Amino acid sequence: MKRRATGLLVLITVIYLVLTVGGGGSTWMDYAQAGTGAAMVGGLADWFAVTALFRHPLGLPIPHTAVIAERKDQFGETLGDFVQENFLSPAVLSERVRSSQAVARAAAWLAEEEHAEAVAGHAADVVVALADSLRDEDVAGLLEAEARRAIEALPLAQWSARMVELMTAKGRHHELLDVAVKAIARLLADNRGELRRHFTEHGPWWLPDRLDARIFDRLADSVEDLLRNVYLDPDHPVRGQVDEWVASLADRLEHSAELAAKLERLKLEFLEQPEVWAWTSSLWTNFKISLRAQAADPESQLRRQLAKAIAAGARRLRDDPELLARVERMAENGAYTLADRFRAEAAALVSGTIAHWDAQETSAKLELLLGRDLQFIRINGTVVGGIAGLVIHAVGVALG
Repeated sequence: MKRRATGLLVLITVIYLVLTVGGGGSTWMDYAQAGTGAAMVGGLADWFAVTALFRHPLGLPIPHTAVIAERKDQFGETLGDFVQENFLSPAVLSERVRSSQAVARAAAWLAEEEHAEAVAGHAADVVVALADSLRDEDVAGLLEAEARRAIEALPLAQWSARMVELMTAKGRHHELLDVAVKAIARLLADNRGELRRHFTEHGPWWLPDRLDARIFDRLADSVEDLLRNVYLDPDHPVRGQVDEWVASLADRLEHSAELAAKLERLKLEFLEQPEVWAWTSSLWTNFKISLRAQAADPESQLRRQLAKAIAAGARRLRDDPELLARVERMAENGAYTLADRFRAEAAALVSGTIAHWDAQETSAKLELLLGRDLQFIRINGTVVGGIAGLVIHAVGVALG
């Protein structure tokens, strides 16, 4: 296009020179000379104007030329201010969110099962990508540090006292006592023969085995009777003794400095076990393996539950006008807040990015982008200049 525009200017110049040198003084020659002269002036003027946008014409440092290269930074600041005021204005952005009805449209779209499943799949993939972006050793170190901090800060004695009180509230510990009594009775019944043999083997040598066996049976029957009575009688004295022991245990856990110190020592010994921290590290590894497997399987529990939750939430939002209006107000307020807080940063991003561009390279890229239309301006200037010259010459002849 530059060659075409320049070629037209050269052609008009040659015609003008031919007419000027060999003109015969006829009327049409005068008109042709006036038209080509004016066309040449118009083409030159527009060539200068177009060239001055991007560089100095003929390399001469003429003032107010190479406009884009010289004013690049000011252009960036102006563009940043324009974006800030017209696109990131809090009022404009919140109004755009309101008029677009984005929340209602998103709710209607997500209420469809297939759409919810697609979003759930993408969400699972994002979670997997985030998990993979974290280094295992960093996560393991964080888990260990947080677990250690939480355990060290835990008042173990007081916490244990609360747990005992919770377990004994409304006689819940009697349910555990019943389970323990039944388990002991079953263990004694299932292993009675083995226990009798062990008893007779370790009895006095001078007692006959039959007498040892009878003594064991009497003892075992007594224990079984005791366990049966404890299980069947809610007011049995053993239950009262258990109540007293549990109450005293809770009291000692809460008020005994010696017991508290002993529990603290046990806690510190627990923290020094390497197996504990190996287990916490394996938690993250196993979690990532499970997460990756479930994210890849469309029928996994994770994706099905996530899709179900998304669809259910979207349907509720779609069918509840009051909730929908509340969420839309939240979206508008969020857009307003974000625009108000970050629009200056967005404007600075635009102006700063342009400021880092190379001036000559920027000018060259813009010329490639706009140059075709600008060369048409040169062609139009040549044509319009020629027409204007003819009109001016005609008016001059008429007035003369």
